[in-house]
Amino acid sequence: MGEHHIHLDWSLDGAPFTYDAYPRNHRVTFKDGVTVTLSAASAFRGDAAQPDPEDLLVASLSSCHMLSFLAIAAKKRVTVRAYRDHAVGFLENDGGRPGRFWVSRVILRPEVSFEGAPDAETVSHIHHLAHDACFIANSVRTDVRVEPVPQAY
Repeated sequence: MGEHHIHLDWSLDGAPFTYDAYPRNHRVTFKDGVTVTLSAASAFRGDAAQPDPEDLLVASLSSCHMLSFLAIAAKKRVTVRAYRDHAVGFLENDGGRPGRFWVSRVILRPEVSFEGAPDAETVSHIHHLAHDACFIANSVRTDVRVEPVPQAY
């Protein structure tokens, strides 16, 4: 249905290539030349000022849910004025496998305001449909939960 290409660029830039010293920062270029500097999580000697792959996974899940939610709401003629999410992901040890970590769960906490006042059941149903439709949530084994913030009409 579609291909998604990125270009990743990393260089040692004269640093020693040891676990303690090699640089974690790297650049990813997306379509149309948008470039973002990424790093490892600070717990893994990355630059805490830069997003890391785990941040991107949480952001992807949040963004995908929002885009699905907006599409479904528009088709149902429920007008959304604003959408915010304060999502959190949890990097944890993978059960009894020492040293193997994964983003075990992500909690999306969307806060949506509407024109008019759709009932809570309609909003809940749209969130359910959006979760089912999200390509990213359908692609990961991470437990993705949607816990909407009470509506800000």
